[in-house]
Amino acid sequence: MSNTPTSADFDSAYENYKAPWVIGEPQSAIVKLEKDGWIRGSVLDVGCGAGEHTIHLARLGYEALGVDASIPAIELARANAERQGVPARFAVADALKPGSEQYDTVLDSALFHIFDAADRKKYVDSLRTVCKIDGLVHMLALSDEGPGFGPEVSDKIIREAFSSGWHLEDLCSAHYVALATAEHHVTELGLRRGQRVELPAWQARVRRV
Repeated sequence: MSNTPTSADFDSAYENYKAPWVIGEPQSAIVKLEKDGWIRGSVLDVGCGAGEHTIHLARLGYEALGVDASIPAIELARANAERQGVPARFAVADALKPGSEQYDTVLDSALFHIFDAADRKKYVDSLRTVCKIDGLVHMLALSDEGPGFGPEVSDKIIREAFSSGWHLEDLCSAHYVALATAEHHVTELGLRRGQRVELPAWQARVRRV
């Protein structure tokens, strides 16, 4: 895959309203996780973007913190939380250096798949830092079975990334909803600009051991 996008790339996407992952609501797969009882204790929403999942969990009473390396993303997340009247917490933080505080649950919605091989290892190491022993990481990543909408990964990459120090409890096919905002979404994939699309994804549940 190509190199990991920079913070400036993400800043530009937010500032120009071209972030395809900003859909104005949480992903249904994440909502179902909570309904099924898989979210517990303190929660870190890493790469939180516009804050949809942090806000959803905070509204339900969870102690949740959303972090993102993009300042415009965090500003948008805080504005979204204020508009909805939800006391959600957000902070600017690099996913590769998220801090030393530990959480019972770590949520990754469409972050893992952006990293190149070198940064992927650093990222998984950083997850070990912030996830408590016996804590869970829930991950939603675009699948390599998709049309090339954005960065994609195989199930093999996920298995290899969490092969040491983790127990991969579940890895299954899922869906991720996004908006067609990039030029190649229109010219190469034949989508309408702004079209809402459902993309194949991998959903993983990983326990820190």
